[in-house]
Amino acid sequence: MTTARVIAVAADADHRFGKTSRAEIALVEGLGVAGDAHLGVTVQHLSHKKKDPDRANLRQVHLIHGELLDELADKGFAVAPGELGENVTVRGIDLLGLPEGAVLALGESAQVRVTGLRNPCVQIDRFQKGLMAATLDRAPDGSLVRKCGVMAVVETGGVVRAGDAVRVATVPDLFVALPVV
Repeated sequence: MTTARVIAVAADADHRFGKTSRAEIALVEGLGVAGDAHLGVTVQHLSHKKKDPDRANLRQVHLIHGELLDELADKGFAVAPGELGENVTVRGIDLLGLPEGAVLALGESAQVRVTGLRNPCVQIDRFQKGLMAATLDRAPDGSLVRKCGVMAVVETGGVVRAGDAVRVATVPDLFVALPVV
């Protein structure tokens, strides 16, 4: 069995679409990624903050599976890690198949609890025309499949680097499909 790995990490202090690749990021318990614009106990995503600034920040860390970048490349899009706004790009783990509340261990000590799916927005098409549609799919029942990664909150802080192992540390007893957050 191949070990799932972090392939890239990124952060940005400003609210931009993409994030800057880093050698490492520090996850801060209950807050998110140190130095990132989305760090905080309450929601930091600008459109969500306008609606309800006191809402809990369920989007402290954004994770994307590297296999999505491969799929996008096969469709003619050139997307590097961090360019879709993710903090952690991983390979070898089915992020989209995780249940709500699953805890991922990243590197030596960091742990994040998965809160839901990222909902792709129009900014993706501003980055590359047609990219948003390429990050969406339809399930056999016709329901929308969002493939732009998952959002999480930091349960245990720690440093995360490219090459670090990723594993599912715990899963809830009851499987609940990931909501959009």
